[in-house]
Amino acid sequence: MALELFHTDAYRSLMRDHLYNTLAFLLDENQEFAVAAEVEYMTFEPDLPRSITRQFGEVALFVLAGFTFESAWMDEEALYFEAGFGEENIGARVVLPLLAIRQIFVGEYPITINITSPAPAYTDTNPDAEHSMEALLNNPENQKLLNSIKKY
Repeated sequence: MALELFHTDAYRSLMRDHLYNTLAFLLDENQEFAVAAEVEYMTFEPDLPRSITRQFGEVALFVLAGFTFESAWMDEEALYFEAGFGEENIGARVVLPLLAIRQIFVGEYPITINITSPAPAYTDTNPDAEHSMEALLNNPENQKLLNSIKKY
């Protein structure tokens, strides 16, 4: 399938570089922007109360403007910024892996779209997965566990 191409390590690397370069350009040019990102891959420091995080959908939109924009910085793997959440405006540092970003917007214009996944795809043909299963099965303790499961 053609979409598998966009979940390869080569494409993920290309997309990470593109996201990094686009965000670096926006930050260097002092251009405020917004990102739509997959919530499951981001972290908040300190952790946000469950009453706030349960309101997030699978994808959250963050507008980096004002203080949030001024607090933003990045490295090769993630975008970091401070934001306030909920009615209490609880402050937290957001750590957003670059590949968790689905879209970047400037104003109303989507300037970058990312269709790859932050996590590598694991398939039956993944050599690492085969080696992992081999390692699992070579451990005698795991063999005992698997044999006891087969009895049920």
